[in-house]
Amino acid sequence: MIRVALVEDDDKIRNNLIDMLENSHDFRCVAAYSNAEETLRDISNKLPDIILMDINLPGIDGIECTQKLKTTMPELLIVMLTVYEDANKIFRSLQAGAVGYLLKLTPNHEILSALNDVSKGGSPMSAQIARKVIQSFHQPQKEKENSKVRLTNREEEILDLLSKGFLYKEIAAELSISHDTVHNHLRKIYEKLQVHSRTEAVVKYLKE
Repeated sequence: MIRVALVEDDDKIRNNLIDMLENSHDFRCVAAYSNAEETLRDISNKLPDIILMDINLPGIDGIECTQKLKTTMPELLIVMLTVYEDANKIFRSLQAGAVGYLLKLTPNHEILSALNDVSKGGSPMSAQIARKVIQSFHQPQKEKENSKVRLTNREEEILDLLSKGFLYKEIAAELSISHDTVHNHLRKIYEKLQVHSRTEAVVKYLKE
């Protein structure tokens, strides 16, 4: 069973998410919080695999909460579940350490599918959010030429697929290269961008 915790201040939404998890075959709700402060105090006692995190919380917001949690529990997988679609909140969430970004209008079966993807190494995003991320790749050529970081065409292709949530083995199949070759490219990408994870790599490249 995949252990999931919820951070959501709306009682109705939180209870619906609890029911969704408890009625599934693969997930168990181990904690449900209404604010970030309680989450930060108690989460180490529950040890979830994944957290579904709202952004608009009373007091500390979900983005800051994510950043604090990743500092103390770096292996924790955090997926934002929010009403916000603006690019600033998307990139701030990813920079804070979130591995996925879903909108609250996402049907329950798609949320469960996304959580399953996260547990297998994916980075799911709602279609609207993925579109905004991909659009950020389409910088004018002049901006790319002036970028401080020089990536090869293959490295850019791999980053593009990472941003779409592809797993490493799926990237290998899509580009007709070996799994080891993907990892070799990723090591070079991490070195060039001076990052340590796939999420950091995607966010930093988009910001460049």
